[in-house]
Amino acid sequence: MAAPKLVFSTSAEIKAFRHKHGMNQSQFWGRVGVTQSGGSRYESARNIPQPVRLLLHIAYAPADRADRLVDHLRTWKTEAKSGA
Repeated sequence: MAAPKLVFSTSAEIKAFRHKHGMNQSQFWGRVGVTQSGGSRYESARNIPQPVRLLLHIAYAPADRADRLVDHLRTWKTEAKSGA
């Protein structure tokens, strides 16, 4: 099973989403455990680590898309343990 496309592909998309929903950086990034200063760096086109990108998807994607990612991660973890 292929991983679902993440809801955010670029830092510009993240910033636009945050502005559209009237959130400041502390509110937006705090939901995934990132400080305001860390979020600011990510929004300034710094590389966003994959674990943070996954958390953003789970936190902000529509529920059905977030659920698909969680299901994929559970399957991936099981496949990795079994050597498949």
